[in-house]
Amino acid sequence: MSLSFTSIGTDPLGSSGQGTQRRVLVTGAAGNIGSYFAEHAKDMYELRLMVQAMDEQAEAIQSYGDVVVGDLGDLERLKELCRGIDTVVHLAANPDPSATWSSLLSANIVGTYHIMVAAKAAGCRRLIYASSIHAVSGYPPDVQVKTSEPVNPGDLYGVTKCFGEALGRYMAEQEGLSVIALRIGAFQPAEKVRDENMVSLHDAFVSRRDLHQLIVRCIEVENLRFAILHGLSNNRFKRLDISDARFLVGYDPQDDLTQEQPQLRQVAELIDRSRTLLDGDQQSGIREEL
Repeated sequence: MSLSFTSIGTDPLGSSGQGTQRRVLVTGAAGNIGSYFAEHAKDMYELRLMVQAMDEQAEAIQSYGDVVVGDLGDLERLKELCRGIDTVVHLAANPDPSATWSSLLSANIVGTYHIMVAAKAAGCRRLIYASSIHAVSGYPPDVQVKTSEPVNPGDLYGVTKCFGEALGRYMAEQEGLSVIALRIGAFQPAEKVRDENMVSLHDAFVSRRDLHQLIVRCIEVENLRFAILHGLSNNRFKRLDISDARFLVGYDPQDDLTQEQPQLRQVAELIDRSRTLLDGDQQSGIREEL
């Protein structure tokens, strides 16, 4: 089975370049993910925060970095905004899973192409691409998807994310721009998912602080040429396998929807109890040799 990542050089996969304040361009910086990242990364990086227009949402993030106006349809403007940038965190997109092709084409296809080309033309080191769990949501719900398995989108929105992953691999392998694609799950604040109506997110939840940590680790890791990583919290039940993220960039998620949801906590306790009954007082099979 082919790997979903490639490395640069022979250094350990987990090494990083911490210690230098990088210049980071964030597209979609006024959105839910972008604004949280900007607020919590403002002291770590020199941020250039791209928005579509100077509105109230853009004004709310002005204290976190240099807010600039840009359009994914304007390649020359994107090249200008990428100059002097170490890493592009590309979050801007139409995020609607029910969107039609005509509403996805401009931002999710053409816009993704433009920002990757702009990053390459400007000599950026890396681009982090916000893919989605929807790139593989076509798999049956009882399947835990690994990064090495074929894409299987459940909607046209997911199809556009598959395009971004494929384009990212091309840009990394053939054009020399390091790209890490993050398949992001259901991004929600922990306090919101305590609502009983959110129990359906039990296997897809990613908390704000966990995703923030993952993005930072993807910025800092030095020796990945390309990777697809799954962005979920440390949920007891995980729709996506996060072991690659743990191994390649040292991702260490702190949150678990099971601990936030009373109903899920009860289910987890029942599973633990049944496992204890099944195992009984089982001892190590090598105990006589120890």
